[in-house]
Amino acid sequence: MSLLFGRWSRTGTPSTSLVGHLHPVSDRTPADPYCDKLPHANPRPPHLSNQHGCRMTPMARLSGPIQYLLIVILAIVLVTQAPLLGHTEESNIKSDKPFISELQLIKEEEAVSIASRYEQPISQAPSDVYVITDEDIRHSGATDIPTILRRIPGMEVIQTTGADFNVSVRGDNQFQANKLLVMVDGRSIYVDVAGLVHWKLLPVTLPEIKRIEVLKGPASAVYGFNAFDGIINIITKSPQEMKGTTLQFGGGEFGTISSAAIQAGMLGKLGYRLSIGQDQNAPWRDRDALAFRANKFNVQTTYALSGLSKLSVSGGLVDSNKFDGPAGTTTSFAGAPSQGYADISYERSNFFVRSWWMHYANSGRSITTPTLANFLEAVGRDLNPDTRTSSDTYNVETQYIQELGSSHRLTYGANYRHNTISSDLLPQFNREDRLGLYVQGEWKPFQTFTVIAGARYDLQTFINPTISPRVAFIYQPAQDHTFRVSASQAYRPPTLIETFLDSRAIITLPPPIPSPPPSTGRGSENLQPEQITSYEAGYQGWFFKHRFRLRADVFFNHISDLINFTGALGNQLTNGGEADIYGGEAGVEYLVTDWLSGFANYSYQEVGQTFTGPDVRAVPRFKYNAGLRAEWGNGLNGEATFHHYGSARYPIPSAFQQFAPFGVAQPSPQISSYNLLNLRIGYKFWQQKTEAGYLRDAEVAISAFNALNDKHQEFPLGETIGSRVMGWITVRY
Repeated sequence: MSLLFGRWSRTGTPSTSLVGHLHPVSDRTPADPYCDKLPHANPRPPHLSNQHGCRMTPMARLSGPIQYLLIVILAIVLVTQAPLLGHTEESNIKSDKPFISELQLIKEEEAVSIASRYEQPISQAPSDVYVITDEDIRHSGATDIPTILRRIPGMEVIQTTGADFNVSVRGDNQFQANKLLVMVDGRSIYVDVAGLVHWKLLPVTLPEIKRIEVLKGPASAVYGFNAFDGIINIITKSPQEMKGTTLQFGGGEFGTISSAAIQAGMLGKLGYRLSIGQDQNAPWRDRDALAFRANKFNVQTTYALSGLSKLSVSGGLVDSNKFDGPAGTTTSFAGAPSQGYADISYERSNFFVRSWWMHYANSGRSITTPTLANFLEAVGRDLNPDTRTSSDTYNVETQYIQELGSSHRLTYGANYRHNTISSDLLPQFNREDRLGLYVQGEWKPFQTFTVIAGARYDLQTFINPTISPRVAFIYQPAQDHTFRVSASQAYRPPTLIETFLDSRAIITLPPPIPSPPPSTGRGSENLQPEQITSYEAGYQGWFFKHRFRLRADVFFNHISDLINFTGALGNQLTNGGEADIYGGEAGVEYLVTDWLSGFANYSYQEVGQTFTGPDVRAVPRFKYNAGLRAEWGNGLNGEATFHHYGSARYPIPSAFQQFAPFGVAQPSPQISSYNLLNLRIGYKFWQQKTEAGYLRDAEVAISAFNALNDKHQEFPLGETIGSRVMGWITVRY
């Protein structure tokens, strides 16, 4: 769903456009004539410290008043403003919107491709799918994708450092979360060999994103391994949609910078998009330090061939010189990761073939949690605290869609993947091969009833073959009302690091107690894949002439064979335990007037489990989100989003108990409930249509993350998260 404010058109019938924003249909950027018809592709002096021991800069001392002023301003604007007449012809903002009664405003149903790897109405998808649009990203004022994902019911987002996030779905959260497949334009950016996603190092700048499709629940039936909790596909804008130059700069507290420069255009049948960007911010614990800094470069080209086919070539690099993460339970890695890629694909209306390569490298050292630093140090197999890892992934995939009459559709495909790794944590260079074959059928025996069923067969070098099935029944008893029931199964295979790990931990005890020899952390070639079986039922309905949408889902997930360290010393990776996670989600989206829209949703979860230690699933039993967005004809706009997280009790590593006799304090496992209020106010002071049909505009904005300054931890060993105010300017010409 166009999350969560969507695109509201001023016509009497839904539009088929995939672009979600609050503009009339006639004002949208011209669609790419080829992309829209293709299938899935895509210590400090006390006088300078506050009560928490944090150094106070002049900006920090002003942050409280600034935030409260922002809250007051936005409240006054939202309550007292009314729809204003457009500027006169002498104004910088030109508007040709005709006056149309509010009763004619409707919300469009989105078309998505993430669930079945071909485009279909969101209500007909065999899985629970949400959509975040480019306008959702812009109005959020967020500097990263996880902050935006918080608004989706059932998403689990834990920030541990200024750079590190853990993102999962429906209660299956953990440190170093590794069960969510993340893609950019259909290309996986999940690091197979380590099982991780660097959320602050995504190979795309924020203005390039067209929409983000989020699928909750297993989807290995068509995507194979790692589509365990769900999938996120970040879809970028085509060269035609980004035609011209786009410049964006955001800067604010904690040394935060989010910047991008993009040039896109068409040269006959050739489209191109070039982008560069730099992002950085400080850790929450020290605003004078650096949590991460990343530099990005991307190029995308598309060439329109005959008919409805195109050839695409793209490549890019994300390089960091500092990154606090990924964070672990007793140690965190401080390194300088980088990811480079190259991608080539050929697509036509019912077929695609693509090949891509991704290189991942990271070097740095593990930093022990301060309370354990005198006793424990994680090092490589040669006892060197500095370690290096380098990996390459090569992937080839293809898919074909066949229409079998008016009521049958058959989709089938295959992919081959080769992963390699060289690391100081492994005894030697290692590699693995993966091969997957899948088929999915769609049958519509009646106009109101659809059956979607499919399965995928996957081979991997070190495990037995797996079969991942999915079946969904979709019933539409009346127009605009849809019910869905589905069941699916998915797997996450052991990574190469989990299979061949050979690391060391140096334990130092206070004299005169003799210290033991280094402990060895070992992987195993006998590990089995982690497994999830999921059952789900959902409803989606439209009311009040498509100005109000209601969604509700219930789910039951059974998880087993999780991979974790066990043994007397907690140093051997094995499979074990199982959990049942079940709950429900409900939400609404609505248009109050032609200038004011909003959303609200709620999620509830329960966990029953046999897991122990770090594997224990701990999750807030309930969360709720709400938001309002206003856009007036004079260029002024604003958004407020509110997130409430219930309390949760998380597992604490056994190392704290083991070293307790030496004065090590055990952190509290309890995380109290907390609230996040995020605000943004913007003003478009220039807007003009070009002769080529695309828009030129300029906007300034100010945003506040955690505007109430509700300082909190999201995990017992995580940093205390505070508030941040930023200013933004975006120019497109």
